[in-house]
Amino acid sequence: MTAFKRFIIIAMFLDFILLAGTGIIKFPEWQRYFLLAYDFLPASKISMIHDWSGIILFLLILIHLILKRRELKEAIVGKFKSTKGNANIIYIITAVAVGIIILAGVVAYFNGNYFGKSKPITLSGVEITEYQGEKLGSINDFRENSIKGPQQVDKDSYRLEISGLIETPMSYKYDDILKLPIYQKVIQLNCVEGWSVKALWEGVLVRDLLKDTAIKPEAKTIIFYAADGYSTSFPLEYVMQNNIIMADKLNGVVLPPERGFPFQLAAEQKWGYKWIKWITKIELSSDTDYKGFWESRGYNNNGDLNGSKFSQ
Repeated sequence: MTAFKRFIIIAMFLDFILLAGTGIIKFPEWQRYFLLAYDFLPASKISMIHDWSGIILFLLILIHLILKRRELKEAIVGKFKSTKGNANIIYIITAVAVGIIILAGVVAYFNGNYFGKSKPITLSGVEITEYQGEKLGSINDFRENSIKGPQQVDKDSYRLEISGLIETPMSYKYDDILKLPIYQKVIQLNCVEGWSVKALWEGVLVRDLLKDTAIKPEAKTIIFYAADGYSTSFPLEYVMQNNIIMADKLNGVVLPPERGFPFQLAAEQKWGYKWIKWITKIELSSDTDYKGFWESRGYNNNGDLNGSKFSQ
C-alpha cells in the first residue's frame, strides 16, 4: 500500500469520527447531554463543521474508489468484464451518476444558510435602517436556525387560538389581530449562538390579546406554540406587566417567512430561543414547570439575558 493510499484511509477514518461526533451533538434528543460543546462553539459552527466533514468524507471516498479502480471494475463489470463495450457503458453511467450527485450536493449546500449568512430575503416594502437617530440592523443579519426551516403560513386561513385557563377562548384571524392598538419599539435580539441584531419591532401587545379572555386565577404560565411544533413559555406576569410585542413587522416591513410570518414574539430581555416565530396558539396554564423545545433540552427555562444559558 502506497503512502498516499494510507493517508486517504486514515483521513477517511478521522473525518468519519468528526462527522459522527458533530452529528451526535446536533441530534435534537441528545443535545441536552452535550451542552458543554455549545459553550465553545455556537450551533451554527457545529452545523458547518458537520456539513463540511460530510462533503470531505464523500470526496475522500471518491478518491479511494479511484485508487481502487481495478477492484471496482471487477466488482461492477463482473461477468461482462471480457466485453469492453459493456464495461465502458457501465463506467459512463457510473461517472454521470456520481457527477449529478456531486453537483446536486454543491448546489444544495451553497443555496442554504452557511458561514453565518442567510440567503437573500425578498422584502415586501422598503426596510428602514435608522429609527429616531438609532442605527438598526438588517433583516438579513438574522440567521435562520429554526428546528424545521421557514414555515409557509397562509394569511387567509390563519387563526391564532387562545385557550387554557380562561373563561372565554378566542380565535383571531390575521386581520382581526391588526385591528388592536399597534406599538413599535427598538429591541435587540441576542442569540445564545453569539450573534445579536437590534431592530424596530412593530405589532400588538400580548396582554391586549388576552384582555377579553377573563383569565382564571390559577393561571400562572403563558405558553406559545408555533406552526413548526416549537413552543416556549413565560411566567404570566412577564407579559402582563411588560409591553411585550407580538410583532407582524420588522424594520417597517411585513415579516417574511424566514422571520416568522405572520407573528414573532419580541421577547425583550430574553435569549433568542424565547423569541418564538410563526405563532399559532397561546395557552394559559397552571404548570409553572412547563418546558418548551430548547428548554426541555437543557436551556434555561426563564431565558433571562443576565442569567445562565443552561439549566443548572
